[in-house]
Amino acid sequence: MGPESHGAMEAGHQYVYMPNTSALVDGQGSFEMAYSQFRNLHEVANRFELELQTQERLFADGPEVAPSHRLTEDLEDKAPLALQIDTEKARSEMMITPVLVELVRLHRPRISLFSGTEFNVDPERDLNGFCDFLISGSSNQRILTRPLVVIVEAKAGMISSGLPQCLAEMVAAQIFNAAGNGFDQPVYGGVTTGTNWQFIKLHRQIAWIDRDEYYLDNLPKLLGILSSMVMAVESSHTRLKS
Repeated sequence: MGPESHGAMEAGHQYVYMPNTSALVDGQGSFEMAYSQFRNLHEVANRFELELQTQERLFADGPEVAPSHRLTEDLEDKAPLALQIDTEKARSEMMITPVLVELVRLHRPRISLFSGTEFNVDPERDLNGFCDFLISGSSNQRILTRPLVVIVEAKAGMISSGLPQCLAEMVAAQIFNAAGNGFDQPVYGGVTTGTNWQFIKLHRQIAWIDRDEYYLDNLPKLLGILSSMVMAVESSHTRLKS
């Protein structure tokens, strides 16, 4: 089946993006997948005039969230297999996706999960290409709406190799979130190998990178952090609509 052709539209006060489109704003043709070309944090910082800061435990005060029996069993079956296969696709499908599906279940119907979505915001600045995972503040699985949480799996099993791509996507998400009425709230991102996770917060021109990594074998802590990110998004979305 060929790709569907959708465009961006104004829906009341919400600026929306239709998945599988080739351009966000003006219906231009497809562009080179540029997000994955960002391979150095300082390159991203210099390109978009960002200040990089490190911070311990960005969500230190967030409560832990107990995983469901379904998620625990799912990961017990799939995680060892994913590690044996040891490809990005296996880790994404068997270790990352189950955690994010659990997150959606915890916050249903207020958020939606998008995987492998083309997200072209500003091709002239190389803010275009495909995002591994996007979480939107909407129950509509067909329409990606602001505000967004960006989740990106790390490349080659290394967290550090995924941080520049994640930050570039967060810059794009911040532009996307601000479209229409100048919406100004932090954007949250995560990089994961499947077993390890690291998180970033971006607000305006400052990016805070959590110096700690969090692990799949501590699911309550991991789900608590992800839920804190989503709750911050939900709170922002509520203010946006009010």
